[in-house]
Amino acid sequence: MTQHGYKQFCPLSMAAEVLCTRWTMVLLRELVAGSTRFNDLRRGVPKMSPTLLSQRLKELELAGIIERKEVAGEKGIFEYRLTEAGRDLRPVVEAMGFWGQKWVESRLSLKNLDPSLLMWDMRRNLNPSPLPEGRTVIQFLYQDLPASKRSWWLIVEKHGEVDLCWYDPGFDVDLYVSTDLHTMTAIWMGLITVEKAGAKVALTGDQHIARKMQTWLGLSPFAIEPKRAA
Repeated sequence: MTQHGYKQFCPLSMAAEVLCTRWTMVLLRELVAGSTRFNDLRRGVPKMSPTLLSQRLKELELAGIIERKEVAGEKGIFEYRLTEAGRDLRPVVEAMGFWGQKWVESRLSLKNLDPSLLMWDMRRNLNPSPLPEGRTVIQFLYQDLPASKRSWWLIVEKHGEVDLCWYDPGFDVDLYVSTDLHTMTAIWMGLITVEKAGAKVALTGDQHIARKMQTWLGLSPFAIEPKRAA
């Protein structure tokens, strides 16, 4: 996957040639998390160009880490699925994530704010069980962002499916969450709780949903790891 490589027989160096190219481990994080289609993968790596994403997918396929298959009944639509070798990378991806959560300084992590990635991760990790039966609509308003990036909607259907919209879906909103992107990212990372955020998070609407926010909110899967770095 690299032009020159390390030219060592060591298994670690050989693995690094496959896995340590730019964006590859982040892309594997998305595949391990369950994204299979090109557009969903793009939403998980929004700052990666479509051209480079296509290139990395081809490289992972050549390395035997993923396989590309046409979706049954959807001509011309393909999915990327982890092979046995790819599934074996789950503990590697998780170990790197937990290491970063534990040892990378919070102030460095919180320099890299991205509302689309944050909301995408919240969508797929959301826990619908504390929410009322039927459709629940939660609108997030990031007051520090420009109008084009300020409003996001999470739509939780009665069977637990969660959709993310960056335009008004036209449904009545059950809960408005007004905050700033830095605070919401810190909550998602497990650095603070909704309660400790205090007045930085304003909750308007259904108070039952508001009180349960820390429970239903989709936190980072690495949030359980205690922080050791400042």
